[in-house]
This record gives sequence, structure tokens and C-alpha cells, in this order.
Amino acid sequence: MTMYATLEEAIDAAREEFIANNPGVEEEDANIQQLNIQKFVLQDGDIMWQAEFFADEGDAGECLPILSGEAAQSVFDDDYDEIELRQEWMEENTLHEWDEGEFQLEQPLDTEEGKAAADEWDER
Repeated sequence: MTMYATLEEAIDAAREEFIANNPGVEEEDANIQQLNIQKFVLQDGDIMWQAEFFADEGDAGECLPILSGEAAQSVFDDDYDEIELRQEWMEENTLHEWDEGEFQLEQPLDTEEGKAAADEWDER
């Protein structure tokens, strides 16, 4: 799954992916039951996002469930406030890059690389 620099880009890509994976469903007829998102902090401090939509609540994906039912459908229909959606995100679920392409919930402090990454994250 590709990461995007903004949450809006991630949602747009998730919408397109949902439509591509459900060829018999038109965008305006899609019945969305779940929105999953994931926030990443890269080693250089950049923030990246992933998002995915599901037709069934409880479907597992690569991201964490954040909205379901009508709320998820509203985001799919592009009727949402990005600030409110960001406020729904729990920071303790943010993944931090500790080695290129390797992510975890907290930066490792027991390695030189982990300490350097933690120092860089703390500076931002």
C-alpha cells in the first residue's frame, strides 16, 4: 500500500482503489461501512498517511479502523472535515520509522539509530 503526504490524498487514493476493486459498483452507489487510516512518521520527520475503505464493518486491512457506518460513508462521499478526522486519530497508534521501511509504535531507544531517530523526532 502506498503512503501519501496528506490525509486527503490518502483518502482519494483509497476511494479510487475501492472502486477499482469493486468493478460492478459505481462510485455514487458504493455502500461503505468502514474507513481505516494509518499515520506514519518517517525518520526525516515527514508525516505520511494511508487509508482504505471497506464495504463490511470489521474487515481487516493494513490500517486501523477509525470510522464506521454513516461516518465512513460521508468520508467516501467527500463530505468530511479533515481537521475533525485528524482529531479522531489517536497519536499512540502512529507508526514511527526506525529503519528504512521498518515501522513500530515507538522509536527504539536501545540502538544508536533509534536514539538518533528519537532525537530527530523530538526536535520537530
